[in-house]
Amino acid sequence: MRPNCSPGSNFRSAQSYNSLMQRLFSVLLVPLCSVALRAEVHVMTLRQAVDRALQQNPDIALARLDEQKAQQAVRLTKAPFSPRIDAGSGLAYSSGFPMSIEGAAPSIVQARATAFVFNRQQSYLVAAARENARGASIATSSKRDEVAFRTASLYLDAQRAARLGDLARKEIESIQKVQQTVNDRVKEGRELAMEGKRAALNVARAQQRIAQLTGDQEATERSLAVVLGFSADDQVHATDQAPATPMLPPNEDAAIQSAIESSKELKRLQSAVIAKGLDVRAQRAARLPRVDLVAQYALFAKFNNYENFFRTFERNNGQIGMSFQLPILAGPSVSAAAAQAEAEAAHLRLEMNAARNRIMLDTRQSFQNLKRAQTARDVAQLDLELSRDQLSILLAKMNEGRVSMQQVEQARFEENEKWIAFYDAQYTAEKAAWDVLRQTGDLMAALQ
Repeated sequence: MRPNCSPGSNFRSAQSYNSLMQRLFSVLLVPLCSVALRAEVHVMTLRQAVDRALQQNPDIALARLDEQKAQQAVRLTKAPFSPRIDAGSGLAYSSGFPMSIEGAAPSIVQARATAFVFNRQQSYLVAAARENARGASIATSSKRDEVAFRTASLYLDAQRAARLGDLARKEIESIQKVQQTVNDRVKEGRELAMEGKRAALNVARAQQRIAQLTGDQEATERSLAVVLGFSADDQVHATDQAPATPMLPPNEDAAIQSAIESSKELKRLQSAVIAKGLDVRAQRAARLPRVDLVAQYALFAKFNNYENFFRTFERNNGQIGMSFQLPILAGPSVSAAAAQAEAEAAHLRLEMNAARNRIMLDTRQSFQNLKRAQTARDVAQLDLELSRDQLSILLAKMNEGRVSMQQVEQARFEENEKWIAFYDAQYTAEKAAWDVLRQTGDLMAALQ
C-alpha cells in the first residue's frame, strides 16, 4: 500500500506541527516570563549599597541573633537571685501518723519561695555571662565591618566590569573599521589574505572579551544583590560615580598601630579571656558557703490526723528564713573543672598572641600592596597620556593626508587598551585602599 503524499496531507501535518510547537513555546515561555518579572535591577551608589547591606544582610542578622541569645543568657544566670514562687497542693488522706509527701506535710494548698542571697559561684557565672554578651556585641560589630568590606569590594568589581565593558564595546568599533580597511586592501591585492584573517581574529577576540566582561558584570551584580539581602535573581548595578578618596594612615607604622588598637578580633578574644577567667573563679568558688532565702506556706486539713498526733493544730502555717550551706568535701570535680577552664583560658591567650602577630603582618602587607598599586596606577596614567598624545598627532597627520585611517584606528585601539590598563590599575589601588582601612578599623567611617 502506497503512503499518502498528497498536498492536503502535508498541509495538515504542517498545521499540527505548528500547533504543537506553539503549545511547547507557550509552556516554556510562561516560566521564563515569570522569572523575568521577578528579577529586578537596582541602581545604587556605594553609600546606599553599604547602608542596605548593614540592614538586610543575613550574616549580620545571624550575628544579631547570637547577640540576643548571649543577652538572654545573662538573664538566665541572674534569675536564681530573684525570688521564685511555686504553688501547688499536697492534698492526701492520712491513716495514722501524717507522713510527708516529697519532703512536705500533706496540705490542701502549699507555696514555696526560694532565692539566692549569697552565692559567689553564681555571681561569677553572671559576670562571665555579661562578658560573653559583650563579646557577642563585638562579634556583631566585626561582622558589620566584614560585610561592609565585602559590599565595597563587590561594588568595585561591578563598577570595574561595567567600565571595561563600555571600553571594550568602543574598542570593537575601531577593530571593525581596521578589519574593513584590511579586507578592502586584500580585495585590491595590496595586502595578503593572511592579514584579513588576522583582522578577523582581532574582532573575534574583542567579541570574546565583551562576552566575558558582560558575564563577569552579571555574576558580580547578582553576588552583590545577595549580600544586600535581595533575591539571587536580582542585580545591583553600580553607578558611574567614583567613590570618595578615603583618608589613609600616613605611614606603615601608624597603620599597624591603628590596626592593633582597633582590632575587633583582639577585643573579642580579650573579652573571651576575661569571661573564661571569671569561669575559673566560679569553679573555685564552689568551695565557698552559700546563703539562700527560703519561705513557705501550707494550709492543713483535720482529716490528716494532725490533732491526734500533735499537741496543737493550726490550719495556716508559714515560715521564712535563711538556708546556710557550707561545703565540707567538694570532691575532685571542683579542681578538675577549674583546671579545665584555666586550660581554655591559656588557649585563648595563645590565640590572642597569634592574632596580634597576624594582624601586624596583614596590615604591613596591605600597606605595601597599596603603595605598589598606587605606583602602578601612576605608571598606567602616564602611559595613557602618552598614548593619547600619539593619537592626537596621528589625527593631525591624517588631516594632512600623511597617515592612513588604518593607522589612526590602530592607534585608537591602543589608546582603548591603555584606558583598560589604567582602569584596572585604578581599581586595584582603590581596592587596596579599602583593604588598608579594613585592617585599621576606619572602614565604616570612610564608607559612611
